[in-house]
Amino acid sequence: MKKARYIRQSTKNQTNLRQLAKAHPDEELFIDIISGSIPFDERPEGKRLIQAVETGKINYVSFHAIDRAGRNTINVLQTLQYFYDKGVVVKIDNLGLESMINNKANPVFNLITTILSELSSLEKTSLLERQAEGIQQAKLKGIYKGRAEGTFDTPEQTLQKHKRVVRAIKMNPTLSLRQIAKLASDSDYKVSANTVKKVKEIMLNSNLLMNRANQSTISLTTVPQEYLKTIHHLI
Repeated sequence: MKKARYIRQSTKNQTNLRQLAKAHPDEELFIDIISGSIPFDERPEGKRLIQAVETGKINYVSFHAIDRAGRNTINVLQTLQYFYDKGVVVKIDNLGLESMINNKANPVFNLITTILSELSSLEKTSLLERQAEGIQQAKLKGIYKGRAEGTFDTPEQTLQKHKRVVRAIKMNPTLSLRQIAKLASDSDYKVSANTVKKVKEIMLNSNLLMNRANQSTISLTTVPQEYLKTIHHLI
């Protein structure tokens, strides 16, 4: 089995890089010195790893933690699904889990990684909701006159606000973003291609979560207690 290890660091540390090379002599290292906000397939070493998988050079990839596999829930699940589709085994070190057992999907891995990814996304959503509540209180006190930079609707609020876009996407999945925007818009409701893209990403996230849940044909009662403790601790 041809093994690789993906590592993402925010800053370059030569001593740490040498230590990593010594600690994992049997693995090819793919080390990105880059912000975690960049999607996995847009990172230089992420791209190189994908290319190695495509050419059959790598069929086993290790990550220290699940958040190293992408910038958010959608991207993490896309990355994991890509490796699964290519028959690549993924190991998450801090969970002690592999994505496949005897060439079959590991349902515990699917369940745990999906929950942990979603918790990360929910944490961000919760932060934005608290920011929105703070803004509302400030408005009531008359000390806030505009929208704070960087605040935006939760995924649920976005889908609710753009029901026409959701319907247009479902009815016309092959159309471009601009075509869907034009189809959903009228004199009273204008929507941009960027908004359509945002809605599609939220819908994709929901579908990925549902698909991975369907792959996990187990109940929580069958999940080892140490994994449930990990989830409880993160909550």
